[in-house]
Amino acid sequence: MAQNVPYRVTEIATGLEHPWGVAYLPGGDFLVTERDGRLLHVTKNGDISPIANVPEVFNRGQGGLLDVILAMDFNRSRTIYFSYAAGNETNSVSNTEVAKATLNLRNKSLDNVEVIFKADPKVSRGNNHYGSRLLITPDNYLFITLGERFNYASQAQDPQNHIGAIIRLFPDGTIPQENPFANSDEGDGAVFSYGHRNVQGIAYNPYTREVWAHEHGPRGGDEVNILVAGENYGWPEVSYGRKYTGGKISDGHEGFKKPLLHWTPSIAPSGMDFYRGSQFPKWRGDLFVGALAERHLRRVNLENGRVVSQEKLLEDREERVRDVMVGPDGFIYVLTDELDGKLLRIEPQ
Repeated sequence: MAQNVPYRVTEIATGLEHPWGVAYLPGGDFLVTERDGRLLHVTKNGDISPIANVPEVFNRGQGGLLDVILAMDFNRSRTIYFSYAAGNETNSVSNTEVAKATLNLRNKSLDNVEVIFKADPKVSRGNNHYGSRLLITPDNYLFITLGERFNYASQAQDPQNHIGAIIRLFPDGTIPQENPFANSDEGDGAVFSYGHRNVQGIAYNPYTREVWAHEHGPRGGDEVNILVAGENYGWPEVSYGRKYTGGKISDGHEGFKKPLLHWTPSIAPSGMDFYRGSQFPKWRGDLFVGALAERHLRRVNLENGRVVSQEKLLEDREERVRDVMVGPDGFIYVLTDELDGKLLRIEPQ
């Protein structure tokens, strides 16, 4: 079951202020977001420089500058995508938005910034549960994960809005006609799935060609789900967790999509990726998930789509793991969400 594979950890960069997302640049450098609104260019040697022209973000509660990914044709277009919490003129309401831009590393700036998605509606109560991870799949769909903004949980059951939904678009921001509600008045055309709580991890499984996502439960009940178009994943009607008041939530999933895996007590998952490299052949096909509350990197050992075991990595560091990424070099990269956050590389020992 590939337990206890020896590894070592290298600190690539330190002094990051609550970093949230990381993307691997051709040549081995990185883009890193910080929640307060800074986008950073981090070299393979750990040198850090800010990128200018990032839109103003709503940096309150769990809001701020969130995920960042590269376009499939980045080598040609230099296009990146990033998500962030956005307010209005008075910051009385906020939502999750996604923009694309041209990365100009020579001038350390973003050019041609264009907002391609705005979660609807912007809401006023609460600064939590914005999502928000981004994924571009091999068939060139852009997935955007959202949250139900904590105080609006009941609206996660309504696919007419974006509360507690996962969005699927083309990378230019247009809605695919294959989306489950694109040609229906039963839901918003951009919605791919709904009934989610706060989705902070999404990854493409190259072995099964499925999109997987995980979401925070309340008191327990964190879920890992396999996404299916048009499905309702149950929140807040069903959960393996409990209400914050201690009351029970139904765990009868009849009529709702049941999770593949759930965690109680909560590990507070954030970031995820499937291992598909050559550096750790015994881990190939396994799922890696960051844990904020339990402060480790969780390896989920999968065989034929079944969870056969789990392992905690980096537990001795006692750091909140915000993001995890398998690089094209086969190493595993991890962001720790601290005031003195770090970008780490996991290598064979």
